[in-house]
Amino acid sequence: MSNITPIVTIFGGSGFVGRYIAHHMAHAGWRVRVAVRRPNEAMHVKLYGDVGQVEPILCNVRDEASTRRAIEGADAVVNCVGIMQETKFQSFEDVHVDAPAQIARLSAEAGVTKLVHISALGAVAGAESAYAETKAEGDALVLQAMPNAVILRPSVVFGTEDRFFNRMAAFSRLSPVLPLVGADTRFQPVYVNDIALAAETAITGNVASGIYELGGPEVVSLHDLAKGAMKVAGRRRILLDVPFWLARMNAWGFEMLEKLTGGLVPAMLTRDQLKMLQVDNVVNEGAVGFAELGIKPTAMESVLDSYLYHYRAYGQFSAITESAKGLN
Repeated sequence: MSNITPIVTIFGGSGFVGRYIAHHMAHAGWRVRVAVRRPNEAMHVKLYGDVGQVEPILCNVRDEASTRRAIEGADAVVNCVGIMQETKFQSFEDVHVDAPAQIARLSAEAGVTKLVHISALGAVAGAESAYAETKAEGDALVLQAMPNAVILRPSVVFGTEDRFFNRMAAFSRLSPVLPLVGADTRFQPVYVNDIALAAETAITGNVASGIYELGGPEVVSLHDLAKGAMKVAGRRRILLDVPFWLARMNAWGFEMLEKLTGGLVPAMLTRDQLKMLQVDNVVNEGAVGFAELGIKPTAMESVLDSYLYHYRAYGQFSAITESAKGLN
């Protein structure tokens, strides 16, 4: 390392996965730059370390000058920037291809020794889904610019701030029926803190470069994931399997509504997301993953209760309330 106290720049370091990586790197004694478009909305990351150890800085990954400034002087770089659906302001090509390619190129030019890129399981060249295809293209360009980079491809991520389980549990408050598209599609949910540990290990340990597929200890269908989430949330709901042909019609309607409102009403479901839901999101047999990083992935059952409890009828007091009902 070139500095007494090493520096890591984390692009998107205030987001769901990025904030956990920032916390891990601060705990490991690194100075952390959290590169985001709106530093004033990322002040919570300053609490992850000592005074001045973690700092949000202004950066737009689509702007080369600000990206170069964010990387300058850093010993390691982590890219967590990604989007689940396109908007009129951001495309998959911009965020998943051009941005990581630029970050990798500028990191190589700056002499950065470690680069970790957060991708996604299911990233495959030539995939039907634009999300998956652009993720794969971005991964290839990262390794082309920095062959010693480490690319982490997690399955669906769970944790306190996740959108996956929180959305299901929140929707269960509104309706007795929970519609599911791709109920038989299998996932291998991975705990966000395990991803952060993997990123830290890739930076601070002696880890081989290349692609790591990250999945948790359980392979579960979407139907069983929803059923488990409802159980933890203490809600009984009818799980309705929605056929893909009907879901495509709904997705088209949502996309049209988003366009007509100028993006004010984001699409709840897109046709590209449906293409992803038609493919299992699990670690490929023989793939390099957590085992090679020396990490034992965390089971869902040990974490879900810690943040889905507040969707129960009486929140944290549900258990004691239910037990009190039997008293005379």
